[in-house]
Amino acid sequence: MTWTLAPEPFDSPDASLLRRDYYDEVASRYWGRPATAEEIDEGLTDDGADRLVPPTGQFVVGRFDGEAAACAGLLVVDADTAELTRVFVRPGHRGTGGGGLLLAAVEEAARAFGVRTLRLDTRNDLVEARGLYAKHGYREVPAFHRRNQYAEHWFAKELPPTPSVSEAATTPAGP
Repeated sequence: MTWTLAPEPFDSPDASLLRRDYYDEVASRYWGRPATAEEIDEGLTDDGADRLVPPTGQFVVGRFDGEAAACAGLLVVDADTAELTRVFVRPGHRGTGGGGLLLAAVEEAARAFGVRTLRLDTRNDLVEARGLYAKHGYREVPAFHRRNQYAEHWFAKELPPTPSVSEAATTPAGP
């Protein structure tokens, strides 16, 4: 059982279903009841996903044994900063390591854009997500914006630069 992660258009069939499942889960948790199809459609309308394409961002889809099972978006804010958004692993695939691999793939994409700081906001009830971010080096920070009325926690991570080929070749190996 293996994960593969790759950039994919946000509106591909698999990415669209993952975004829909993501919104269904976060809306249902927020309201304490299943979201209706109409509410999900409304939430996805003009949700900004169209910016998750180069040069303003990227959308990553994770597949577990070939099945679309996870997604995350990267939105470039400025030359040094990007936001992590729409991080989602389908419930049946949680606990398989996909969340950490998804974060690593988005961090690699951020480095390719020249980003040095990756940040995100989330809610109190998304405890699994907050745990995932903390486990992978994201630290809670003061609010960096207030445009998301649902945001209750803000996280950031400084991305170390990827060593160049010449640096990697001259770096001594560990013991």
